[in-house]
Amino acid sequence: MNQELINLDKFGLSDEELFSHVDHSALESEKITAPRYSYWRSVFRVFFRKKANIFFLCVLAVVLFLAFVYPAMIDYDPFANLMDSTAKHLRPNQAFAKYGRSIHYILGTGASGEPTFDAVWNGARISLSLAFVCAAINMTIGVLLGAVWGFSKKIDMFMIEVSNIVGNVPYTLLIAVLVLVLKASFWTMVFALTVTGWLFIAYFFRTQVIIIRDREYNLASRCLGTSIFRIATRNILPFMTSLIVTQIAVEIPSYVSYEVFLAWIGMGISDMSLGRIIQAAQSAMLTPGWEFEFWSPVIVSAIVTIVLYVAGQNLGDASDPRTHM
Repeated sequence: MNQELINLDKFGLSDEELFSHVDHSALESEKITAPRYSYWRSVFRVFFRKKANIFFLCVLAVVLFLAFVYPAMIDYDPFANLMDSTAKHLRPNQAFAKYGRSIHYILGTGASGEPTFDAVWNGARISLSLAFVCAAINMTIGVLLGAVWGFSKKIDMFMIEVSNIVGNVPYTLLIAVLVLVLKASFWTMVFALTVTGWLFIAYFFRTQVIIIRDREYNLASRCLGTSIFRIATRNILPFMTSLIVTQIAVEIPSYVSYEVFLAWIGMGISDMSLGRIIQAAQSAMLTPGWEFEFWSPVIVSAIVTIVLYVAGQNLGDASDPRTHM
């Protein structure tokens, strides 16, 4: 193969103009050319890949709208028709005949003549507010304490004894006693559900932390003098994002179920929540023509808990980095 040498002098350029010095940068040499990775972008990409998740998310949006926005848009008075005997216990077709076709009467009327549809979603607002507040308190305390609990052996010895004592007290019995002793209000129920509710969450995350606390990077952080709290919040908690999301998906519906069950047995809050509405409509369940008053809040409570659980579980699965491949 013939090679022709090029005389660079004919360009009339100096050596500095023809050649440039290349510096060696250790930092640049360690950079890896790869597509940019965004964790949460990958989470939502995996989540929305399934069409069923889009359906459940739409249903969840409708539920939240009806529970929090719709009651604020209407002027709901449960006793507005109390003195009108012809307005009580009406089936949907009877309510339409009396009041005209309106969204307020698609589920008929209740024992006080109130629109069952409005009453149910006003009760759902109270029940969901209770669930969100309790979940926020228990998850915050439980996750942070569980991370420190699993990393510190001294705290572990103390908290194990606390868990053995408090954890063996029946949770439902404790809640019922507190509601009976204290005034049956919204914040009393919040206190009853959170006074020990965080303990079980903390124990769950303590077990998860123990699995990863002795990895090499955590040992190196301890040797460098990093505090236990910083290691727990920076090195451990980010690895448990999917577990946290999954646990939230379990906690929120469970508080709605607790509220409904306690109200069913007569130990619920004084506000007309979903549980109180169901408890007040017990007699309508066995009365021919009045069944709508009972089954409407039951079906709504079932839809709320199922949608919250399924959407949360699917989001928890999508937040697992192993599904991002």
